Amino acid sequence: MKALILVGGFGTRLRPLTLSVPKPLVEFANKPMILHQIEALKAIGVTEVVLAINYQPEVMLNFLKDFEAKLEIKITCSQETEPLGTAGPLALARDKLIDDSGEPFFVLNSDVISEYPLKEMIEFHKSHGGEASIMVTKVDEPSKYGVVVMEETTGQVERFVEKPKLFVGNKINAGIYLLNPSVLDRIELRPTSIEKEPRDYITGLRLYLDSLRKKSSPKLASGTHIIGNVLVDESAKIGEGCLIGPDVAIGPGCVVESGVRLSRCTVMRGVRIKKHACISSSIIGWHSTVGQWARVENMTILGEDVHVGDEIYSNGGVVLPHKEIKSSILKPEIVM
Repeated sequence: MKALILVGGFGTRLRPLTLSVPKPLVEFANKPMILHQIEALKAIGVTEVVLAINYQPEVMLNFLKDFEAKLEIKITCSQETEPLGTAGPLALARDKLIDDSGEPFFVLNSDVISEYPLKEMIEFHKSHGGEASIMVTKVDEPSKYGVVVMEETTGQVERFVEKPKLFVGNKINAGIYLLNPSVLDRIELRPTSIEKEPRDYITGLRLYLDSLRKKSSPKLASGTHIIGNVLVDESAKIGEGCLIGPDVAIGPGCVVESGVRLSRCTVMRGVRIKKHACISSSIIGWHSTVGQWARVENMTILGEDVHVGDEIYSNGGVVLPHKEIKSSILKPEIVM
């Protein structure tokens, strides 16, 4: 089987992180987003993954070369010269996706993180005999998304309603498709994103760590200083008297000094958090530092190599890479 991942463009919603790397390479729970997908595809027998991409294909391909060998899966690119039109990615990747087998192929948006029930999806697809299957997911606020209205018993799609004003259902397109080759003759697939803002990244992390807990994963940290679900890379160093969790991911090479408090946050590779700093509901980008007694909260996002001074407060600051923060950010704003 083959799969097409719609990598698309610039990942503006996760800026400033995507100023440093393409969005699919931004770590989620200490693993680049796209790897979660490729590993799940490999596990159900996909042998070739095609990336539809129009931004920095070299960066992506160089990064994935290592994994091609490790995972024993073929990874290729179909590159756009301009941002994706409607039928763009599928038309472009057509020759790579179609072979004589007539097998269906997967199409995924590159920012979908889930438990990937792909095996069940294949069974469902074969059982209904239609040309296409779409994975849907329930949401609390359907008015923010495109809702899929379907016949409840069979799951046959009746129509799509974009951002409904009145309630028509609460199932939305989850961004994973299984398509027969015949669909390529007449489908328009454009990459959409169900990721609305970094808030969803933090929520997603909680759900992902929850699912690790349900599988009693050995990856989750334990100890007197850990509360709830926490992921700590083995190369990270954590000082005395810290309190970490719930819903925290700490990347490789991080140094967390003594007396630090972390909750609902991601701390990426090579970060240093100095004594008694407190971080909640935030993302700390690669190789940044947070000073002593600093307080970072309310969806603050630090880009790569940002240095927050001692005793600084950040309330929802979004800070571009390579900045030094010497005065507090009292309300959510972008720091250029």
